[in-house]
Amino acid sequence: MKMKRLILTVAGVFLMSTAAFAGHPLVTDDTGTQGKGKGQVELGMSYFYDKDKVDELTTLKSEGGDVGMGITIGLLDTVDVVIGLPYAWFSVKENDVRIEREDGIADITFDVKWRFFEKNGWSLAVKPGVSVPTGDEDRGLGAGRSVYRLFLVGTREIEPFAIHVNAGYIRNENVFAERRDLWHASAAAEVEVIKNLKLMANVGIERNPDPESNNHPAFALAGIAYHISEHVALDAGVKYGMTATETDWTALTGITFRF
Repeated sequence: MKMKRLILTVAGVFLMSTAAFAGHPLVTDDTGTQGKGKGQVELGMSYFYDKDKVDELTTLKSEGGDVGMGITIGLLDTVDVVIGLPYAWFSVKENDVRIEREDGIADITFDVKWRFFEKNGWSLAVKPGVSVPTGDEDRGLGAGRSVYRLFLVGTREIEPFAIHVNAGYIRNENVFAERRDLWHASAAAEVEVIKNLKLMANVGIERNPDPESNNHPAFALAGIAYHISEHVALDAGVKYGMTATETDWTALTGITFRF
C-alpha cells in the first residue's frame, strides 16, 4: 500500500507541475491576454525522468510525459478563458523491474485570467481555476476530486526584458490523503535577444503534497521561443529538479497558433 501511494505521488507531482498555468514552456504565467474575440491553441509535449532511493535495497525509477492542448479565448480585452486537455503516461521500475505502466486522459483544467491593473510597464492579474477529475485516480492519472486554485500574477516589462512573478494557493482535494492546502511561488524572466527569438529562465517552489515530508519540490527551467510569424511560435525547454522531491528533469517542446 505504501509503495502504491508512492507511485501515485510520483505521477501526481508531475501532473500538477505541468498544469496549464502559463505560456509554453514556462511554468510561471504572465499577465498578457489575447484580446476580445481573439485566441490561441497551444500544443505541448513533455518527457520526464526521475530516480528515487526508497531505502538501502529499493530504488524507484519513473519516466513518462504528456501531450496537452491549451485553448485560450479572449472574452474581453483583459479577460481570457483557458481550457487544458492533457493526455499523460508514465511507468515505474523498482530495481529496474517494471511494476507500473499507465496512460490515459488526465484531469482537464479550466482557468480564467483577468488583468485588472496596467500602468507604466507594470501589470497585475488574478487567475482562478479548477481541475475536473476526468483522469483515473486509481491509475495515478488524476486527483479523484476537483482541485481549485487561485493565482496572483505580476509582470514588469522593460524592453527587451520581461519579468513575471506568481503566487498561488491550491486546494488539493484528492483521494490519496495528500495535503489539501498547497502554495506555489515562482518567477520567470524573458529577453528578446534578436527579433522574434526569446530566451527564458524560470524558478519556482510548491508545497509538497506528501503530508509526511517538508522537503518541497523546487525547480529551475531554461527555455527558448521563436515566432515563425505573427500567428505561429515554436518553443522548447528543460526543467531541472532542485530538490529530491521534484522530478529530476523534464524536457518540453510545443507549438502555438494564434488567431
